[in-house]
Amino acid sequence: LIGSVKITKFSGGVSLISCLNLPFLSPAAERLRYILGEDDDMPTPTLFTEMDTLQHEGDELEWKESARWVKFEEKVEEGGERWSKPHVSTLSLHSLFELRTCLQTGTVLLDLDGYSLPQIVGEIEEGMISPDLREKISFVLLRKHRHQTKKPIHRSFADMGKSSSSASELFFLLCCLPGHAQSRSMNDIADTPSTDQLKNKFMKKIPRDAEASNVLVGEVDFLTKPFVAFVRLAQATTLGGLTEVPVPTRFLFVLLGPQGKAKSYNEIGRAIATLMVDDLFSDVAYKARDREDLIAGIDEFLDEVIVLPPGEWDPKIRIEPPKKVPSAEKRLDMYPLGLMNGTAGGGGGLVEDEMPVPHELGEELAFTGRFCGGLFLDIKRKLPWLPSDFYEGFHIQSISAVLFIYLGCITNAITFGGLLGDATDNYQGVMESFLGTALAGTVFCLFSGQPLIILSSTGPILIFEKLLFEFSKNNGIDYMELRLWIGIHSCLQCFILVATDASYIIKYMTRFTEEGFSSLISFIFISDAIKKMVGAFKYYPINTDFKPDYVTAYKCECLAPDPKLMPSATLCNCQDMPLNVTGLDWSQLSKKECLKYGGSLVGKSCKYVPDLALMSFILFFGTYSMTVSLKKFKFSRYFPTKLRKLISDFSIFMSIMTFVGLDMLMGLKTPKLIVPTEFKPTRPDRGWLVMPFGKNPWWIYLASFVPALLVTILIFMDQQISAVIVNRKENKLKKGCGYHLDLFWVGVLMAACSFMGLPWYVAATVISIAHIDSLKMESESSAPGEQPQFLGVREQRLTGILVFVLTGVSIFLAPVLQFIPMPVLYGVFLYMGVASLSGIQFWDRIKLYMMPSKHQPDFSFLRHVPLRRVHLFTLVQITCLAVLWILKSTFLAIIFPVMILGLMGVRKMLDMVFSQHDLAWLDDLLPEKEKKKKEDDKKKGKDKKKAKPDDSEDEDKYHPYSNCSPSSESDVDRRYCVLKLHIPYKDLIYPSVAQSQWAAHCQATPRHRP
Repeated sequence: LIGSVKITKFSGGVSLISCLNLPFLSPAAERLRYILGEDDDMPTPTLFTEMDTLQHEGDELEWKESARWVKFEEKVEEGGERWSKPHVSTLSLHSLFELRTCLQTGTVLLDLDGYSLPQIVGEIEEGMISPDLREKISFVLLRKHRHQTKKPIHRSFADMGKSSSSASELFFLLCCLPGHAQSRSMNDIADTPSTDQLKNKFMKKIPRDAEASNVLVGEVDFLTKPFVAFVRLAQATTLGGLTEVPVPTRFLFVLLGPQGKAKSYNEIGRAIATLMVDDLFSDVAYKARDREDLIAGIDEFLDEVIVLPPGEWDPKIRIEPPKKVPSAEKRLDMYPLGLMNGTAGGGGGLVEDEMPVPHELGEELAFTGRFCGGLFLDIKRKLPWLPSDFYEGFHIQSISAVLFIYLGCITNAITFGGLLGDATDNYQGVMESFLGTALAGTVFCLFSGQPLIILSSTGPILIFEKLLFEFSKNNGIDYMELRLWIGIHSCLQCFILVATDASYIIKYMTRFTEEGFSSLISFIFISDAIKKMVGAFKYYPINTDFKPDYVTAYKCECLAPDPKLMPSATLCNCQDMPLNVTGLDWSQLSKKECLKYGGSLVGKSCKYVPDLALMSFILFFGTYSMTVSLKKFKFSRYFPTKLRKLISDFSIFMSIMTFVGLDMLMGLKTPKLIVPTEFKPTRPDRGWLVMPFGKNPWWIYLASFVPALLVTILIFMDQQISAVIVNRKENKLKKGCGYHLDLFWVGVLMAACSFMGLPWYVAATVISIAHIDSLKMESESSAPGEQPQFLGVREQRLTGILVFVLTGVSIFLAPVLQFIPMPVLYGVFLYMGVASLSGIQFWDRIKLYMMPSKHQPDFSFLRHVPLRRVHLFTLVQITCLAVLWILKSTFLAIIFPVMILGLMGVRKMLDMVFSQHDLAWLDDLLPEKEKKKKEDDKKKGKDKKKAKPDDSEDEDKYHPYSNCSPSSESDVDRRYCVLKLHIPYKDLIYPSVAQSQWAAHCQATPRHRP
């Protein structure tokens, strides 16, 4: 493969090639592609790398730990008493070239059978160095290692003389190596890990089954040239006190050299240590078969290195670890092996065919074409996970999730119960709402395909109930019986949708539809919370007329009624006891008693109400802001990691308890949570069961099929869109989902709730998202400086079941729940609405309107789509959202699910306005477009396959393992010769003068290829 080539003529006729766009596949890349392409079931272990430098403590030698790596570098600070903050290693390019030379000329032993450090040192020295240096190098390498957890040990000759060392050893120390005051024996390193090593708390930061690589660098006075050795043991072995933590050693790099170059040795040590914790190079180090494989690994590392100009940044700055780094697999995809540094680092041109990862809903929505095929597959998929769905719920995180979702559910139940009672003349009220929520939610969490979904009443269902009740009342039809038959028909229609795999239509709901729906529900939660808070200012107005200077004029008196206007001298109170009005002391009566006995209030302060609105606002906003702050507390710098995570998990519970306590402390009569205390229907003239016959004409039983169809569409769209949002790939759910199984149980519960006269329930988007967020898991053992990795969601059924069981028994918890102020719960509602907006690309794009271009975040879609096209796409979504908002605010909210289908139509029309490339970044491609793209790729693949035989000859000709050298007519990248083969640049310009054997290879006259 060859790209465009620019040839510049110099004086003397010498031409220099400048590769403008050359995807040159180097021999090193070919070698690595072969190595890393081998199938290996065993994953590469995480490497902990420790670098020790040789120190001269007085007249004694010892190895002192100077830096360590798990993912990022930590240095021992100059004071020697603390570790630095983890930071990204910054290496000089020269140190990498010197490391490459070290591996080319030094000793490389792969798969060495080693069981102790003295034996390994002996194997390194055997046949590699002269006998006179062997004992000296062994002596240095076997000196004691002082890790950061230990204090320096200073010993005198007197102490050494008092030891149990033999006379011959002491003679060796004093005579044989006069340049150093040595330790007591040749082997001064412990054979087993010390107590300090075993108790080191740093082990918590190292993943289980990790292995160690040890780097030893130092300068000595008995060498005239560097001694370098790279060792890979056949099996990882614990080498006593060599490593700070009791982790078995797999790799050992030794660099000893003449005095005067300590800084250079230190930089080379840092270079190999950084390479060893690099995902790709560590993989190469484990799989390398010879020296050339390791050098090829360094060459490919150099291909991805980004050089910072020395005059444009301060090398003393420690670069903070990024929040997220690409994995080794992504790096292989993003940076094809062998491409030049500019392309790898993002400095070159963009790859033409670069596209985002396609949105895939998985096999759960595949059309089977069989009767109930999708339902049977859902059951088959979920059945093996049933035991783990229960025992995985036993975790402290589940407690915080239960408390959070429980408070959200009972607030929702009370709100919708009160509205239903007003809309249906108490045929359905708060009691029915509590019982229905408990029954439907518990059954759904026990048997559904996705138990993380929370069922609740929704706005469109409320409006349908209101219209249905008014229709029944105006036409003399029994409301409860008509509702029962609508529920039965809707249940049967849901069964038909399940049997025919109708959920397949969800594949056509792209991010455009999902985000429009979820944003609408989130904004409804936010607006409802704010509306209820604003309502408090109407019920308890702030006394703007109060003037402190005229406080003496404020009074309120109770005046007795005029006896002439009273029918008799007595009045009956609520206990039906006769009361003598004339005998009352009206000045001592309370406000309630005065009005009760017919008196009147006179005075400017009679209408005084404490500032409950202000207190309510404090409770409302305080709960929200404290929850947001505590939720982010796990990213703060205070307290240990576990405590921060615990505070974050229980943030909502702690916020609620804080402001409930504040309300009790103030003693003001703020509006409180009111829960039913008796288990009986809200309306006295109805029971818990609705009879299907006897009150309406027979044709009603058949005609109810029509309104049931509207309810079915409403439930289908609401349920399945919420399920798609919950099952997003971003949530990393591992147990699969069950769209057909979920819809089946929603249908069953429709019929059950209709027979009992309870509200209908469907997936609640915002509460379900809150449930997901409260159960997110993160990695516990992360490398220093590395952000905890999101592992997925704690998928189980226990939290949902406990939430709905607690909802059912709330009537017995009324004495406790009555202390919770409603503004606190409104604050929870506001938090749920705002939190569900996070992670929605639509919301991120809306915020771009208010940001100057230079301050906009580095979103991936902004790199590939022009900003004006991004704004246009966002404007279309805002318009659709505004239309939906207007519809839901009127009686037309009953056709809300039809409008969701309308969003799918709008998305289809966007194919005519935007290119498929733009839509791939801003949205998801529709299934038929993805199919067409795959077919085009397949066709391109066939064309490439036809052209492959012509290229294969060249590949064989330049195979990295072939013995033939490149011919004089080959196209060799000159930059490769300069950077990777250490060829002086003059050899390239003056080939006739150059004596290097590589000059001929790198000076080939370029051939033009079509």
